[in-house]
Amino acid sequence: MATPAKQRVPEGMHTLTPHLWFSGNCGEALDFYQRALGAELIGEIVWGPDGTSVVHAMVRIGSSMMMVADAWPGMWEQAPKTGTTAGLWIYVEDCDALFHRAVKAGAEVQYPLDNMFWGDRMGKLKDPYGHCWAIASHVEDVGPEEMKERHDAWMASMAEKAH
Repeated sequence: MATPAKQRVPEGMHTLTPHLWFSGNCGEALDFYQRALGAELIGEIVWGPDGTSVVHAMVRIGSSMMMVADAWPGMWEQAPKTGTTAGLWIYVEDCDALFHRAVKAGAEVQYPLDNMFWGDRMGKLKDPYGHCWAIASHVEDVGPEEMKERHDAWMASMAEKAH
């Protein structure tokens, strides 16, 4: 028999948990996330009546959980078709290693690894299912004055690239 929950945020979860949607290829995406990002499947996959679509699955990447599922007709949530309105940001000890592992597994580079003005080393990837991932390591703490100088220099370099 069920009992009342002891806490409103389940054990191991964070207040905000991403839930990604797919177009019938969620099982394939789960395999990709395990190979490319070291995702660990938590619990059992809940399969749809067809035996191939995923109704619900949860993975852990680092210290965070992520839910995934296949969308079905009539749902408000849908898998991205050409882009996405949200991205996922992962902090790891060695962003270079994870970035290259994900590319080798099939992710597409959107922004190459670089040292950013705010103190992160970061690159962006698009997974084979249209979701955007930033892979980062925080490599230095930058004070406010230096942050402004770096930001201004970065903005100027971006303006040059745009012309």
